[in-house]
Amino acid sequence: MGGRTNLIRLLDPDAETLRRNAPRQLHGTALERLLAPAEHDDEPRPTIEAHGDYVFAVFLIPVLVAEEDHVYYQEVDFVMTEDTILAVRKTLPGREPFEPDQATIEKAREEPAGMTAYRLVDDIAERFLDLVDALNDEIDELEDNVETWDAERVRERLSHLRHDILHIRRVLAPTRDAVRAIVDDRIELDDGKLFPRDIEISFGAAYDKLLRAVDGLELSRDLVAGVRDYHQSKIANDQNEVMKKLTAIASILLVPTFIVGLYGQNFRHIPELRWVWGYWWSWGWILFTTLLQLWFFRKHKWI
Repeated sequence: MGGRTNLIRLLDPDAETLRRNAPRQLHGTALERLLAPAEHDDEPRPTIEAHGDYVFAVFLIPVLVAEEDHVYYQEVDFVMTEDTILAVRKTLPGREPFEPDQATIEKAREEPAGMTAYRLVDDIAERFLDLVDALNDEIDELEDNVETWDAERVRERLSHLRHDILHIRRVLAPTRDAVRAIVDDRIELDDGKLFPRDIEISFGAAYDKLLRAVDGLELSRDLVAGVRDYHQSKIANDQNEVMKKLTAIASILLVPTFIVGLYGQNFRHIPELRWVWGYWWSWGWILFTTLLQLWFFRKHKWI
């Protein structure tokens, strides 16, 4: 395939550096987006849009930090023309910026810009697939340890996983839609063809990966819901077991209390009061009823 791409990679550039390296005169909104810091209140929505003589795109790339059970996003913005791709990478405090695959950087020297853009987007799609696989591994670990971890730890992990899945969905869905716009031939330059038909077909492969990631994320959500339901049923079952034990203890104490109360009444003519064996008679009933209840509750595994 003919042509070559001038791939320019900038890291947190200032306005002067950006203007000096931009392949075209940028519109105000695109320039503002490129200069916005990575850490801000409104997280950008992944998008791709044509601006006449260049295409502007925003992507968020997920990164799972397994040791911290945390997902963060590397932002990278693209300005694309027929022969140039400007990649503006944003850095979060204490995190690594997005770095394209080395093979993509090398192939850009001999491929057109559209194909290089495909390779970059395909790399992003692969990372979403890897993230879903990593999430499923975490869910499997949680499911395996529901019985052994304390309830507070399980609830905390469930909460984090649900939050991560919801956040990933908010990023993954517009990323899928942005790639679909290229596949549907809705993104083009006014003065040239950035994405010819063969490259659009290649983007279809990246789109399929994003669809698989969406389906996998739905499965992850169902798995988390299953673990949550199992955890709740386990808590309910544990509470039932506690109630059984409390009921057994209350019953065991109730019968001796009744016997003691019966012979503790202030009546003159209780026959056993003047009987020489009366004291041992009451003790015999207490021991007999207690042992009988212990046998009954143990047989039914209440204690």
